[in-house]
Amino acid sequence: MTDSSTAKQTNPAAAALIERSNRLGADPKNTNYAGGNTSAKGTETDPVTGEPVELLWVKGSGGDLGTLREPGLAVLRLDRMRALVDVYPGIDREDEMVAAFDYCLHGKGGAAPSIDTAMHGLVDAAHVDHLHPDSGIAIATAADGEALTKEIFGGKVVWVPWRRPGFQLGLDIAAIKAANPNAVGCILGGHGITAWGETSEEAEARSLWIIDTAADYIAENSTAEPFGPALEGYAALPNAERRAKAAALAPTIRGIASADRPMVGHFTDADVVLDFLAHAEHPRLAALGTSCPDHFLRTKVKPLVLDLPAGASVEDSIARLRELAVSYREDYQAYYDRHATPDSPAIRGKDPLIVLVPGVGMFSFGKDKQTARVAGEFYVNAINVMRGAEGLSTYAPIDEAEKFRIEYWALEEAKLQRMPKPKPLATRIALVTGAAGGIGKATAKRLAAEGACVVVADLSLEKAEAAAAEIGGPDVAVGVAADVSKADAVQAMVDAAVLAFGGLDLVVNNAGLSLSKALLDTTEADWDLQHDVMAKGSFLVSKATARVMVEQEMGGDIVYISSKNSIFAGPNNIAYSAAKADQAHQVRLLAAELGAHGIKVNGVNPDGVVQGSGIFASGWGANRAAVYGVEEKDLGKFYAQRTILKREVLPENIANAVFVLCTSDLSHTTGLHVPVDAGVAAAFLR
Repeated sequence: MTDSSTAKQTNPAAAALIERSNRLGADPKNTNYAGGNTSAKGTETDPVTGEPVELLWVKGSGGDLGTLREPGLAVLRLDRMRALVDVYPGIDREDEMVAAFDYCLHGKGGAAPSIDTAMHGLVDAAHVDHLHPDSGIAIATAADGEALTKEIFGGKVVWVPWRRPGFQLGLDIAAIKAANPNAVGCILGGHGITAWGETSEEAEARSLWIIDTAADYIAENSTAEPFGPALEGYAALPNAERRAKAAALAPTIRGIASADRPMVGHFTDADVVLDFLAHAEHPRLAALGTSCPDHFLRTKVKPLVLDLPAGASVEDSIARLRELAVSYREDYQAYYDRHATPDSPAIRGKDPLIVLVPGVGMFSFGKDKQTARVAGEFYVNAINVMRGAEGLSTYAPIDEAEKFRIEYWALEEAKLQRMPKPKPLATRIALVTGAAGGIGKATAKRLAAEGACVVVADLSLEKAEAAAAEIGGPDVAVGVAADVSKADAVQAMVDAAVLAFGGLDLVVNNAGLSLSKALLDTTEADWDLQHDVMAKGSFLVSKATARVMVEQEMGGDIVYISSKNSIFAGPNNIAYSAAKADQAHQVRLLAAELGAHGIKVNGVNPDGVVQGSGIFASGWGANRAAVYGVEEKDLGKFYAQRTILKREVLPENIANAVFVLCTSDLSHTTGLHVPVDAGVAAAFLR
């Protein structure tokens, strides 16, 4: 037995597999995110018997080749896996074989074996790659794909007619390799490619050869206009106009995509999308839907396509999108009804995951930002596939019934049921102003930690982007610059938010500043500055964001970070306290007005938040310390001692209150101000 104190070394075959997988997965021309799988066979010593045992290492279910590590591999005993051939009950019961893979596992840990495990274990080659390259799928989905395969590759690559992934497909490919000793791989009809080799280097080289040979053939032989002639009026709008229209349409489109359940969005105006939508065949091709199982599981069988030219007004586009959404849902219900059996899982939702707008771009949706972004990437893959297939032949994806069999596959349903329970703020999109530090940053961090996507807004773009990067990067948080006292800057901030994540659900009016001065020392400029940022700024932000929430028809939350000083009459802060009182009444006014749209408006009244505070660091702290006759460094402790609870208030305490106000536990609460001041009797609400 190996000394338990010695770290286990990765088997050389597995190490080579991981390196090959990472190289293949790093280049999008080879396969899509989390698409495809790779394997290696090798020998290890059985820790029980001490005898050599043949093993299969294969990328596990749900993993991504580009980021694959050893824990992402399923490890099976090859003899037991191949012995399953003798108990295979036939294609009508082949799903049972996935559970049987568990009885072939070697050791403990590792990933769950995927449906494609049979392909890797049964094919008589030491290394096998199964990939979803656009060029390969273009051949796989061409109407005469079998003839093209022969013409492009000769006998080195063999055509395999469409078959749903599973044990039988593994048997088919194993038989094809045995019958074609000179073949290096195959094209799987409607699906992708598989290649093999006796070494990891040979398998990788063969995979790349198939991919590049197909791509070169398409480039050299494609028709000039695979998507048909250009459509008059459907060309891409100029960049600024395009982005403005996308931002104006985003709330409506997100509402359409979230009718059954809330979704996060992603927008792209990549040239490949705009070119597709600018040509005559895009309605026909979009209606045919995607083909590769990885594609339509992420994108639904087909997108919703706005059938208006690029120059259509925002108002006309919104009206038409709403009409198309009704027909899309009816069409999806009919699709489900045509193919569902008594054993089929319940319908998962009738809303589109991909929405295409000519001249503007593509909106894609998912349960989080990464899922939404990847769905868009998959539809770009689908566009590339359609271009290749149409350029050589005619795009002919697998038929609707087969798509349904995979979309509502019991194994796919089981995978969905194993997903972890979503966090409390999952799918919610938050905007926090003044969020580069102090209360704002703590709030943005807490909301992101609870599952929200967060837009970090601050006067300094550099600081906003740094805070966003610290919170989690572009799939979790983005930084934007905003001077909340200017309407055009606020609108630009909101546009950036909806283009980043699709819409808005949760807005925190936190931006603020303070100048501590007595009445006779307060200038008109002092008064205007504080009211412009806090009173006017909150009004502008609430107005611009409420418009988004109303258009989405998904409700929402607006939270004002007001102050104990909105109620308490303290010395030497007339401008600050008056501005905070304005904010406090905005909460009540907007709660009454926006409730009809399901939008809750609440406030938080902090006091004495010294730690991490930009306001205190910019002179307010020194002034308040002088007013109270204490050292500035002791101001937080001073504030704590004057409270009922004798506790210092930290930015995280305010963030906690914001989070609670926005959870389902307070779904019936609006117009409330929550004091977070450790207890100041003079500021009790009456």
